[in-house]
Amino acid sequence: MLVLSRKTNETIKIGDDIEIRILEVTGDIVRIGIEAPKSFDILRGELVLSISETNAEASTLDTNLFKQLMQKK
Repeated sequence: MLVLSRKTNETIKIGDDIEIRILEVTGDIVRIGIEAPKSFDILRGELVLSISETNAEASTLDTNLFKQLMQKK
């Protein structure tokens, strides 16, 4: 992991196509802007984690519910 210190309006470049700019620092909140080609998906880490957990939960078979559905047939 690369750890950098940046001030407001300073940037970080990732390759030729991605630029991260520090927009504002207020207390422990940092606002950033990300410029990247539209072909890149940019998602918050906690959103990706939530989606993964929801998908894992949805794929778990509730055996009681399955039995109830089978009995109705």
